[in-house]
Amino acid sequence: MSALLDTIHGWSITAVFLRLLLAMLVGLIIGLERDYRNRGAGIKTHILVCLGSALAMIVGQYLIVQFPSDVSAAARLGAQVISGVGFLGVGTIIVTGVNEVRGLSTASGLWACACMGLAAGIGFVEGTLITLVLIVITYIVIGKADMKLKQLFSRECNLYIELSEDAALRDFFSLLHRRHVKILHFEQGTDGSLISATLLVELPKRGKRDEFIDYLKEHECISFVEEL
Repeated sequence: MSALLDTIHGWSITAVFLRLLLAMLVGLIIGLERDYRNRGAGIKTHILVCLGSALAMIVGQYLIVQFPSDVSAAARLGAQVISGVGFLGVGTIIVTGVNEVRGLSTASGLWACACMGLAAGIGFVEGTLITLVLIVITYIVIGKADMKLKQLFSRECNLYIELSEDAALRDFFSLLHRRHVKILHFEQGTDGSLISATLLVELPKRGKRDEFIDYLKEHECISFVEEL
């Protein structure tokens, strides 16, 4: 353990890889907790932000190691890029008409790409490529695994429903009560005779999300339902 810590504290390609891997692991753990509580920022968002910030610090150390006599100018330019792209990323985050937050992964991905651009621009090829591989793994492998784990272990489910009349809303509440489904959050909207609602529910058992949604789709009182 002591030898591993000494390696991470030093300056080498192995140290760079281990630091970025540690950042990925930290983002994964925190993202899992947030994801299973149905928060907007989940696994991918936390990993990308953690990777980007870790790479930014490593690039700072690379500047000191490679250009000890002239660090300040490049460091100032890099800081402007990191803060500026943060504002660009905010523009990709939207709240849809059904109160669903979209674009967090895209925004964090843009910011992580900016950090990779800084690394590539200063000639830090190894850090750029290692981060690229970890980000691709995050998007493709961890993203798919996250969806599977949600279906298996999460009891919470975000829904958007459309009902044709007030009586259908009462029937819907009765349906949830009979299935022992707890409503954690409910927000209703109307558009003429159409009643729409977004709600967060807690199912009585894990791994029943798809079965529950299919059951709702077959019910007469619900004209439309989808998971958010």
